[in-house]
Parts: sequence; C-alpha cells; structure tokens
Amino acid sequence: QVQLVESGGGLVQAGGSLRLSCAASGFDFSSYAMAWFRQAPGKERVVVAAINWSAGSLFYADSVKGRFTIYRDNGKNTVYLEMNSLKPEDTAVYYCAARLTHIGGRENEYLYWGQGTQVTVSS
Repeated sequence: QVQLVESGGGLVQAGGSLRLSCAASGFDFSSYAMAWFRQAPGKERVVVAAINWSAGSLFYADSVKGRFTIYRDNGKNTVYLEMNSLKPEDTAVYYCAARLTHIGGRENEYLYWGQGTQVTVSS
C-alpha cells in the first residue's frame, strides 16, 4: 500500500522557519522524483519544489528560490522541505507527491500524493 505522510507543518511568525518531512512507503522511493506542492485558500495547487530520483536535478518556484530547500534521504525514504524566511503568503496546505524518475511541473504528472500539512505564517 502506497503511503506519503507529511509532517512538520504548523504556525510560525513571519521570518521564521519550518522543516516539512514526507515519509514514503509502498513503492521504490529511490526511483521516484518527489515534489512539494502547496494550495492556498481559494487558489489552485502549485508546485513549490521538486527533486529527481538521484537528487541531481532540482526545481524551485520563483516565489521560494533562495528561501526553501528540497532534499531527500533515500535510505530513510523521506523527502524534506526546509523553509526559511517565511512570509504570510507562504500560508497554505503543503502536499508531497511522487512520480517516476524525472521532475514534473504539473499536478497531473504526479502519481502518488500525501494528505497534506498546514503551514500558517502570521504577520
């Protein structure tokens, strides 16, 4: 049974930091690209960061470049999103997602999804 379980969300003040984790099981994690998406209230779900199977290729949305870092530990079947200098506009539900091998930029390119974790940044 495939599972992606996010954790690490919460309430933080602007300028603060959070680290999200996504623990994967039920598939060959080391062969899959992983991504973090987010969905703010009333908005569509968009990709924030992505990492390919080997961590040799990374993608960041312009809105988070220089503030967020995605990385993975294939030995622990876990992908992380380190979020620094958080802003109120980063408030959203954050989802991790998986697709085979290469990074994709669109929601419909990802096969497996977690349930999401809420991140709220107060001003």
